[in-house]
Amino acid sequence: MVGPRYKAPSVPAAPAFKEANPDADSGENAEWQAATPQDQIPRGDWWTLFHDESLNALELQVASANQTLKAADANLRAARANLHVQNANKYPTLGINPFLGGERDSANEPYFNSALTNNGEGDLVLPLQLNYEVDLWGSVRRNIAAAREESQATAADRQSILLSLQAELATDYFELHAADAQQKLLNDTVAQYAEAVRITNNRFLGGVAVKSDVTQAQTQLHDAKVQASDIAIARAQFEHAIAILIGKPPASFSLPPSPLPLTDNPPVIPPGIPSQLLERRPDIAAAERRTAAANEQIGIARAAYFPTLNIGATAGQESTSFASLFETSSFIYALGPTIGETFFDGGRRRSLSEQARASYDSITANYRQTVLTAYQQVEDNLVALHVLSHEQQQQREATTSAQESERIFNNRYVGGVDTYLQVITAQTSALNNERNDIDILRRRMDASVLLIKVLGGGWDHTQLPAQ
Repeated sequence: MVGPRYKAPSVPAAPAFKEANPDADSGENAEWQAATPQDQIPRGDWWTLFHDESLNALELQVASANQTLKAADANLRAARANLHVQNANKYPTLGINPFLGGERDSANEPYFNSALTNNGEGDLVLPLQLNYEVDLWGSVRRNIAAAREESQATAADRQSILLSLQAELATDYFELHAADAQQKLLNDTVAQYAEAVRITNNRFLGGVAVKSDVTQAQTQLHDAKVQASDIAIARAQFEHAIAILIGKPPASFSLPPSPLPLTDNPPVIPPGIPSQLLERRPDIAAAERRTAAANEQIGIARAAYFPTLNIGATAGQESTSFASLFETSSFIYALGPTIGETFFDGGRRRSLSEQARASYDSITANYRQTVLTAYQQVEDNLVALHVLSHEQQQQREATTSAQESERIFNNRYVGGVDTYLQVITAQTSALNNERNDIDILRRRMDASVLLIKVLGGGWDHTQLPAQ
């Protein structure tokens, strides 16, 4: 076999991830412990880590009903079929090409011998033909290897698409239930503000409060109603997105409201060490397999510089009539090799070789960039989880303070000490903080899903098909 042997390209890798454990406070807990894919990353149904039966049921429908995944399945079948096509080139072709016909020469054609009888002639041939190209320089073997590597890359593509769809569904699911939590909060706020309007109106009718207190309370109520109505748009859109992901029209799918509990905490997923991403990520596996396939193309281009050897054979019967077709004297055969070599092609082979090497360099660079992007994505989600974990604690303290301030200012207003403007300011602050509580939890859940996704979701390179 001519051409270079494949060696997986080297990739830059750090000894450990930069960002700290999301649950770390300081000191010994600040660093991740080294892990191995066999015992740390989630396997298979990774979404079960969230302990949500409704999510579990939805995720199982993605693999069986999603149309994008079905298209990926068809691409994989086509890649495997192409591998079988290339494998067939290892073997000779054997076929039959029967002929029955007649021919008469024109008496007016050049150099025709008019002395000969010109009644025409007939022929009946029943040949068995064999053709075989000897793989002297490894071109056939390299084509088979390239097809196998592309098939493996397509299988990894399929897994990458499945992982993306599963992660997208989980993200949409938590976004939807975060919208439910916002909806519940705003509905409760509307009820609270309606009660405030009643109280201020009674105080105004009793001569204790001014008309502006009533209008301010009404403005606050209407603003809360607008926010409560607006949440329904996002909620519906996430529900529609989930329906499409599981292969259903939005009109035939619905999820009952279920607010995301503020007491929930996302699971912590140990990322292990950076080099394990080369095993865990299906997109990295696909990029590496395509690098190997590009290396095969260099060998194929190199083989074009050398002679080709074809062996052909024909055997069969030939006669002028069916009666004598199978007689021993009607047997025919032809056998012999054909050697071919191109001496001049205007630089075509040299250009194809340069093209193959340039393609290999490009695909190798894409592979390295895929690895670097994977490291970035893990670090991004680690820092998001780490910061959001502390941010949620800070936000809950801020929410508690805001709620207490609202209670105090409301009592002071009822006691005639403060104006209603201070009550409104405290209510607005409390509502904003309560909404931030929900939003930070939503972001933590999303970051956990994305961390699982960028770690490969429990997949590893050993799952690539051998053929």
